[in-house]
Formats: sequence, C-alpha cells, structure tokens
Amino acid sequence: MSFIDKKVSDKRAIAILAKNGIQVSEEEAGIILDFLYLVAKNYNKPDEDQEAESLRRNRTLKKRP
Repeated sequence: MSFIDKKVSDKRAIAILAKNGIQVSEEEAGIILDFLYLVAKNYNKPDEDQEAESLRRNRTLKKRP
C-alpha cells in the first residue's frame, strides 16, 4: 500500500514512538504509518444535519421519574 502524500517519515514515527517508550524498526514504523493513513483516509465525519436530526429524534417532552 502506498500513499503519495505522506507527511510523516518512518524515522519521525520512530522518534515519536520512542518518546512514548515504544521501540520499533523502520519496517514496523512503515506498517504503522500505512495503517494510520488508511484509517484517516476512510474516516468520515458525520454531517451536522445528521447529528442534529438524531438529537431531535432522541428528545422527549416527558420528564423522567
């Protein structure tokens, strides 16, 4: 899997992970970055309209006992 617009190098990822006590090789860092780029690419933010609609649907005028 190859992402053209990678903004974080493998060496930078290794340094960031090392700051948090995680030791990885360059190959492992590449796999982690590929996974994170894939997750970011497929993440869809919900539209504001959809969120507002669900809030309206869950509201009720009845008071809880």
